[in-house]
Amino acid sequence: MAQNNREKTPHIEARDLTLAYGDFVLMHDLDFAVRHGSIFVIMGASGSGKSTLLRSLLGLKEPASGEVLYDGKSFTRADEEERTAMLRKFGVTYQGGALWTAMTLAENVSLPLEEYTELSPADIREVASLKLALVGLSGFEDYYPAELSGGMQKRAGLARAIALDPEVLFFDEPSAGLDPISSRLLDDLIRELRDSLGATVVIVTHELASIFAIADDSIFLDVEARTITAQGNPRELREQSEVESVRRFLTRGDQREAAHG
Repeated sequence: MAQNNREKTPHIEARDLTLAYGDFVLMHDLDFAVRHGSIFVIMGASGSGKSTLLRSLLGLKEPASGEVLYDGKSFTRADEEERTAMLRKFGVTYQGGALWTAMTLAENVSLPLEEYTELSPADIREVASLKLALVGLSGFEDYYPAELSGGMQKRAGLARAIALDPEVLFFDEPSAGLDPISSRLLDDLIRELRDSLGATVVIVTHELASIFAIADDSIFLDVEARTITAQGNPRELREQSEVESVRRFLTRGDQREAAHG
């Protein structure tokens, strides 16, 4: 019965969210739900508020109005203790990987384990090595971020994000700055981690190849309308959406190919 309720209740839900900076309303009337175990993409043109929405889902920016819920419980209205307990279930990777440059990869991955667990130093080192192995960085424990390629830095950031076996993984432009092959490998890794961890994944990205490769569901933030103008599987939206800005966004590659044809 508990499992059935879990499947029926969205893992993440946004209700009537308004995002604003002072008097400037960036987005309004945002309503969407993210299913357990899905890969959910927040997409839209530059300046549409994708990263701001992600920060609101993480509690880093409070919405002007509305609320965010996790498993049916309000995150927005939770007290500090309740919110901290919810945050403990999140893993986050930022655009640059956000690794501490003066620390080795093992030390970077160990940080959340040291803060949130009572494991011994030896056990923490073992878990850090395991997480690095999961992202294809076995043997790189004692390397520093500057000694790695951009793609490897992204994977190291992901290893740190999964250190505590999170229920929800958040990514902000994970493929930014990567070549197509590294980007594709990262997409494959995100899918594999979703499957192995049983996690729900929320990704902010404008990279079409990644969107079509991994997204189960998505929302489109429209710069002009300042709200969501499309929801659903992006491959279906590309073929079926009647909103011009959505079609234009999702067929950018087709247009470039036609121009060079």
